[in-house]
Amino acid sequence: MSGLHVETVGQGPDLVLLHGWAMHGGVFAPLVEALRADHTLHLVDLPGHGHSRGSALPLALAPVADALAARLPRALWLGWSLGGLFALQAAAAHPGRVRGLAMLAASPRFVHDGDWPHGMAPQVFRDFARGLREDYRGTLDRFVALEAFGSDAARDEMRTLRAALFARGEPAPRVLADGLDLLERGDLRAALPTLAMPSLWLGGRRDRLVDPRALQAAAALAPRTRAEVLAHAGHAPFLTHAAEVAAALRAFEAALPDAGGAA
Repeated sequence: MSGLHVETVGQGPDLVLLHGWAMHGGVFAPLVEALRADHTLHLVDLPGHGHSRGSALPLALAPVADALAARLPRALWLGWSLGGLFALQAAAAHPGRVRGLAMLAASPRFVHDGDWPHGMAPQVFRDFARGLREDYRGTLDRFVALEAFGSDAARDEMRTLRAALFARGEPAPRVLADGLDLLERGDLRAALPTLAMPSLWLGGRRDRLVDPRALQAAAALAPRTRAEVLAHAGHAPFLTHAAEVAAALRAFEAALPDAGGAA
């Protein structure tokens, strides 16, 4: 599949995990340990990231969602941060392959505008794009700090994210720029009312990248949704609150119409 790396571990109902900007599937290690006994986990490295660094696929929503939907079994899909856009794209374009959609610290639109007040300023992502050209590693480190900021375990979270960042090699510079462009320009709000499957919107109250109010606003646009906010978590709750995230996913999966993963 154009060099796209997917690691599969565990047993039980299928769950696809899609990572955020500049990361890779290995970042989900604490959540994998919490779920592998009762879920089959498909850990994706997005194009240009981790073991998919040489993938011929562009970091673009439709090509990646199409390729993954064609390869993976029917599953619950979870997207963290930028990964949420890919999960939402797959849910909208391939409803027969996505049993349920879990958006973890993710939004259908990451920047604010007149009718979406809870996003970030577009200039934030433009500044990071400029920083990549001027100070590659320093810019990645600043982004990691922003991801961890606000969490009640910010220091440990930052240490874990920094360690994961280059654990599978440096992400390709071109896809980092493409990812920032997706974060700035991506807007999948129109897909929400058309979703054919239930969705879970899970985030941290102390998240400084995705306002919890954005999760609640997005959930209000889609049918059969639930939104949950972890009081002491930041942008990466699967690192600091893996047990709580796993419990929320299990409860959500058990309530799906075909609970147990039947095709």
